Amino acid sequence: MKVPRIAIIIINWNTYQLTFNCLKSLEACNYKNKTIFFVDNGSNDGSGDKIALEFPEINYIKNEKNEGFTGANNKALNIILKQSFDYVLLLNNDTEVEPDFLSLLAASMESDKNLAATQPLILDFPNKNTIWNAGGSFNTFFGLSKTRYKGLIYKPKLKIDTFTEWISGCCILVNIGVVKEVGLLDNRFFAYFEDVDWSIRMTNQGYKLGVVPKSIIYHHTSGSTKKNNTSNEGNLSPYAHYLNVRNHIYLINKHTLFFNSIGSWIYQIVKITSYSIYFILRGRFGKFKMVWRGVLDLSLIHISEPTRLLSIS
Repeated sequence: MKVPRIAIIIINWNTYQLTFNCLKSLEACNYKNKTIFFVDNGSNDGSGDKIALEFPEINYIKNEKNEGFTGANNKALNIILKQSFDYVLLLNNDTEVEPDFLSLLAASMESDKNLAATQPLILDFPNKNTIWNAGGSFNTFFGLSKTRYKGLIYKPKLKIDTFTEWISGCCILVNIGVVKEVGLLDNRFFAYFEDVDWSIRMTNQGYKLGVVPKSIIYHHTSGSTKKNNTSNEGNLSPYAHYLNVRNHIYLINKHTLFFNSIGSWIYQIVKITSYSIYFILRGRFGKFKMVWRGVLDLSLIHISEPTRLLSIS
């Protein structure tokens, strides 16, 4: 019986210890027919070269600058798609995995050929009994993508739906044939909401998206976007708020037939107003500016503009 060949993409950006721990956990993975593609995304701390020396068996791709979650994954995907892989796994470097997580994901994909992609149950780290993500659902009227079961205490008897409306890019196993059909990640997102967009594009082609509750990984929340300081701006980077605001509106504008335009804009007005008031009251003027920069920079994103990263080059 053929064992599917799986490519795994890991991206690093100045987070040596997280990446090291992730790769060590993958070494203990019981799925053998896998190849790791490691992308250092413009790190300036030497972490990429250090990882490459410590894990010489991985395929090392070095970006001179930070090309975002989308750009780094797409660079690896363009290499992977020229080879004979059956599936590709996008895995955040701020995760650690159980040894059987990948074999369970692959078995699920093999059992249902209408699955475009599937994800594991993602638990919080270090609170390993708390659910971080178990799939997602949409509120199409308000243009929301919601995370299911987030914050619930995980118990093996907890009934988790094995299908999902969208999949988290934290860990997603995708059929290579589907990637060739729907295209790569939309590089205009850079980071945030690109997984929601990819999910919509897959389901628009009639595919299903799955969750495998017995497949378990652990996630360090916002491992690459938290600021390592205690300034008045808080721990989450202002740039993360910029991307959140800009990309959420871009997603709604891109999928006008999927989301209700009136309800979505009502929500966006409330969201942006609430952010603005909160950041002013807390004195977080850097975040306030980045929120409004996110709104204004939407004019730089042209939805109808063709891009090579939306199709296989």
